[in-house]
Amino acid sequence: MDALQLDLPGNDPRLGLCTMARELIGSEILRIAAEIRAAQARGDEICNLTVGDFSPKEFPIPAALREAVLRALSAGETNYPPSDGVLRLREAVREFYRTRLHLDVPLEATLIAGGSRPVIFATYATLVERGDVVVYPVPSWNNNHYCHLVGARGVPLTTRAEEGFLPTAAALQPHLRSARLIALNTPLNPAGTVLRPEELRRIAESVVAENRRRASSGEKPLYILYDQVYWTLTFGKARHDTPVRLVPESAPYVIFIDGISKAFAATGLRVGWGVGPPAVIGAMRDLLGHVGAWAPRAEQVATAEVLRDAAAVDAYGRDFRAQLQTRLDRLHAGFSAMHSAGLPVNDIAPQGAIYLSARFDLVGRRGLRTNDDVRRYLLEEAGFAVVPFQAFGLQGDTGWFRLSVGAVSTREIDEALPRVESALRKAL
Repeated sequence: MDALQLDLPGNDPRLGLCTMARELIGSEILRIAAEIRAAQARGDEICNLTVGDFSPKEFPIPAALREAVLRALSAGETNYPPSDGVLRLREAVREFYRTRLHLDVPLEATLIAGGSRPVIFATYATLVERGDVVVYPVPSWNNNHYCHLVGARGVPLTTRAEEGFLPTAAALQPHLRSARLIALNTPLNPAGTVLRPEELRRIAESVVAENRRRASSGEKPLYILYDQVYWTLTFGKARHDTPVRLVPESAPYVIFIDGISKAFAATGLRVGWGVGPPAVIGAMRDLLGHVGAWAPRAEQVATAEVLRDAAAVDAYGRDFRAQLQTRLDRLHAGFSAMHSAGLPVNDIAPQGAIYLSARFDLVGRRGLRTNDDVRRYLLEEAGFAVVPFQAFGLQGDTGWFRLSVGAVSTREIDEALPRVESALRKAL
C-alpha cells in the first residue's frame, strides 16, 4: 500500500497554517536536549546538564506520593476532575500556602491544572489583549513565546550578572505605565538565583502605586505573574518570599504559579496550580475548561494527601535539597578552582532551583565566534552539555550558560570537570 500524501501539494506545506503558527518558534532547549539524547544513544559519554527535568534514577518522587497515586487509581479515581480541580487538593493547596507561605487565600482563589505551563498560558490569555505590553526580565523561561501566542508586545528587560540576572524595581519603573503584565520568576530559571525580599518589596510597592494611579483614571490594572515553582528549593542564605506577604496591598494584582513538578521531582505527574484574585482565577478556570488542560484525577487526589503530610514533605525536601546542593556545589567548586588557576570560566554561587549560571569566556578563542560555537566545543571536547542563555531570550554572545543538575549523578559531574578543565586549557 502506498503511503498517503498528507502534506499540502506545492512548495509550501505550511501554507494552511495561521500566522501565529507559521511564526511560532520551537523550544531551543528541547532542540538541544534532543541532540544530546541522540548522541547518548550512539554511546557518547556526556554529562547532560541541558534539561530542567529529573532522572527518576537519581531523584525519584516521594514514596508517599507514588503510593498515594496507586491507591487513588485502585479506588477508581479515573474520571474527569472538576474544571478548577479536585476539591480536596484545592483545600490542601490553600492550607499549604497558609502554613508554609503565611498567605491566607479563599478557596475560590485556587485553580488546579495539568502542570504549571497551562496556568502560565491561562494567565497571559486571560489578562493580555493583543498589543498589550508584557515586561519580563531576560534571561527567563518562555515569556517571549507566551507573548507570541497571545499577540502581546513583549518588552524584554536585560538583567546583569552582578544582580544575579534578576530584575530591579528601578529597572522596571520606566515600564510600569505602559505595561499590562510583569512576569517574574524566582528562584530563577535559568540562573538559579533568588530575588531578594527587599527588592521584591520595592517591586510590589511600585505596582501598588501604579494601580492606585490607574484606579483614579479608570484604567485596567497592572498584574504580576509570579512564577514560584522552584520556591521550595533554596540554598545557603537565600530565602524565598512573596510580594503578597511583603506588601499585602498587592494581593489583588498577583497571580501565583506553582506545582509539584520541581518540589517533588514529579515533572511527569502534571499537577500544577494557580492562586490569585478569584475573578481572574475564575476566568482562567473557564479558559482551561475549554482546553481540557486538567491534571489527572488520581494524581490530584494523591497530591492532596501528600501536601497534608507535613512530616513526609519535610523529610523528602531535606534529602532532595541536600542532593541537589551537593551537585551544584561540586560544579561551583570546580569552576572556582579553574577560575583561580587562570582559566576562562566563572559562575554564580548556587542560590536556588536546580540550575547554575556559568560563563565560559571562550568567544574569540580557537575560532569560536558565538555561544553556540562554545556549546559545541564543550560538547565535543569535554562531553559537557549545557544551554546558552540565548535560549532564554538574552541577546549577545556573552558566554553565559545554564547548567541543570536534575538528570546527572555526582559521579558524572566529578568525571566531567577534569574534561572541562582540559578543554579550557586547550582553548588558551
